[in-house]
Amino acid sequence: MATKNIYQKLIEIQKHVSGLGKDKAANSYRYVTGDKVLSTIKPKMNELGLILKQEVISIENSRQDYVVGVNATTPNGRPKSEILSKLMMRFTWVDVETGEKDENLFGANGQNDWDKGVGSALTYAERYFLLKYFHIATDEDHMDNPERKAQEQENVDNKKTLDSAKTVETLGTAFKALTPEQQKKWSGYVTDLKVKLENK
Repeated sequence: MATKNIYQKLIEIQKHVSGLGKDKAANSYRYVTGDKVLSTIKPKMNELGLILKQEVISIENSRQDYVVGVNATTPNGRPKSEILSKLMMRFTWVDVETGEKDENLFGANGQNDWDKGVGSALTYAERYFLLKYFHIATDEDHMDNPERKAQEQENVDNKKTLDSAKTVETLGTAFKALTPEQQKKWSGYVTDLKVKLENK
């Protein structure tokens, strides 16, 4: 069998994952963590014999001074300083079987406490390079998102199970079988079903 070239292997990874749901929240927004991206892509990298070499080409650090905690009781807030790190990186895909390479430049910023700015930028760069290189959708409502499809199927299954209850007792049993998160989601629907069953 002919050996695949590096781009044939990379396209296998792109086919492997079409979308990832956001799994963490911070500062009122949600995002996909690096752990989730790597746990999805790395097994396929290992299978295909690909490694991703990461090099920092340049680092530009600048101090950022600003005020936090401004409110009615503390109108002046308190001063805070962080380091903004701007990185230019080179990500190189290496096919360990053929030695072929694919080089890519990528820039990233990270702002954090004095000793963490560069680390934040490195983490951001790796995560977003992989997401953008493979065109991985992170929109929860993206039609190709496999987690969305799984959630839709779960909703269909739960509704079918609850609707099949013929008595208040069997409805209660079905409801208790749901996870706490599912119970919270379906509690209103179950209340309506219970009223209908009691009025039969």
